Amino acid sequence: MTLTPLSAFDDNYLWLLDNGREALVVDPGDAAPVVAALDARGLTLAGILLTHHHGDHVGGVNALRERLQGPVYGPAHEKMPEPVQRLRGGDAVELLGLRLAVLDVPGHTAGHIAYFATVPGADPLLFCGDTLFSAGCGRLFEGTPAQMHASLQALAALPQQTRVCCAHEYTLANLRFAREVDPANAALAAYAGWCEAERAAGRPTLPGRVGTERLINPFLRCAEPALCDAARRHAPLKLPAVPSPVDVFATLREWKNGFR
Repeated sequence: MTLTPLSAFDDNYLWLLDNGREALVVDPGDAAPVVAALDARGLTLAGILLTHHHGDHVGGVNALRERLQGPVYGPAHEKMPEPVQRLRGGDAVELLGLRLAVLDVPGHTAGHIAYFATVPGADPLLFCGDTLFSAGCGRLFEGTPAQMHASLQALAALPQQTRVCCAHEYTLANLRFAREVDPANAALAAYAGWCEAERAAGRPTLPGRVGTERLINPFLRCAEPALCDAARRHAPLKLPAVPSPVDVFATLREWKNGFR
């Protein structure tokens, strides 16, 4: 299996997974880079996976239908470019000989889903749309802090070698915020140095790893003292002396929304 991030728009990645003959694509907001990759490699498009309804994730679906020789899958409770086979947490789909388990991960949008696959001979894959980013997470456009915190904890519980296929190259901006709130984190500092070198060389920082995110991502670590202290310092009048992880998450997410 070959996994390829296809660049689109300013900072999106459309994920292409192929076996040398057939391919699936995740969140094709733009059809052009998908068509170019299929033609360059002589691949058949066997399926499309959608995580949520935003235009930069679904905008290219209809233009790809003439190339498509399989289904379009998407979340059960969001507006999608029809026809779509609807999925919810606990479902699974079979593509390219892989079984992709569906996870409900509301927060960024109300019906957001993710796809997790065990890959023979390789590390597992997570296609998580705009829920989990490297060193960050998506904004809460429709869901609640409690929903997003629960979604992120579910993703953090996946095997640590899982490759995290996020939909945006937001890593350096996320790392600036993460280092602001968690400046003593040595793993975070080391990861930031690696990511800066990758981007300077024109390479993506993704896919990440669940194990790395558990060490460096502040939004996955809201029960840890360093993050609780940072949240209390930022919003001392909003938080109790012993805030809940959801309270810490909500404070960090609001702080990140205005961070420059």
